[in-house]
Amino acid sequence: MPTFLPRLVALGLFGFASAAGAATLDGLAVTVTNTSEPVLCAEKDNVAINFAAPEVKHFQIEAVHPAYMGSLRQDRWEPDWTACEDISEQTSAKPHPTMTTLYDDADLRIMGLSFTEFWRPNDVTVTIGDTVTHKIHLLQLLKKRGDKAVEVLVIYPGDGYWRIKPLPPEHLDWTSYGSSFLVGPVEFDQRPVVNLKDVAFDPKTMTFTLTLVKGGKAIVAVKALNEERMTLDVSFDQGIAGLPFAGLRSMYVTEFNADVARIAVREAGARSWREEPIMNFHDAKATDAWMGRLVPSRHNTSAPDMMFNRFRATPAP
Repeated sequence: MPTFLPRLVALGLFGFASAAGAATLDGLAVTVTNTSEPVLCAEKDNVAINFAAPEVKHFQIEAVHPAYMGSLRQDRWEPDWTACEDISEQTSAKPHPTMTTLYDDADLRIMGLSFTEFWRPNDVTVTIGDTVTHKIHLLQLLKKRGDKAVEVLVIYPGDGYWRIKPLPPEHLDWTSYGSSFLVGPVEFDQRPVVNLKDVAFDPKTMTFTLTLVKGGKAIVAVKALNEERMTLDVSFDQGIAGLPFAGLRSMYVTEFNADVARIAVREAGARSWREEPIMNFHDAKATDAWMGRLVPSRHNTSAPDMMFNRFRATPAP
């Protein structure tokens, strides 16, 4: 579902092809746990995969088009309220937010959205370049391509949720978001959240700096963005002990009605990947984790697969 809303292959931040493959073949093994719960309603995030290791100070998150993307000719992103007993289109409808352009140049546009109400009170300071703002509930990053500005990343400063996606492939004008993720100490306040004190973004370096309420900072840099994948490079200035340092949130009802349906992990010392339905997965110590779909779903059909990998005990150089 939208958040409101010649091919570029060249050297540089937005064009170079990512060297990341299916397995990193390096990095620390971290604890991967599953706290997902079954639901019948497709509009609830019931999938929760957590990543924990107190020594980790660096890792990568990638959004990659699903394997079936080349054959996709029809996308679906409309909400599905079937079997949603306590929520509906009417109860979920909100007034249109106030939208403010916080930054605009030849390559990027940053939009700040403010809602009349948000599910948890907050006043996270948001800094874009030299501009400081407050009461921004949603930040949108749009990459300009030709005569269009394509949304590729959003972050909710009030609860720490992110969504990312690659640029659309040549045969599609637009693609869906799917799974969300969290960066920083994941706590529970009605649902998993990361509490942020402030969010700063430097358009020149394409880098977010997150000041964490629990102390310390996280640096999230856009390392690659092309028509295949989007890669974020994450560094902490200190390890996160006692809580997950990252988490993925998503939705699964059935294989044909899911934003994520399967998980594959590369466990420490294993000679092959372990792959299974995401609702059956329990725990693992893994250097790599992939979460996605092998067959098209009727829900956010074009949404990307997600990978977490390259865990290290030292920040990125």
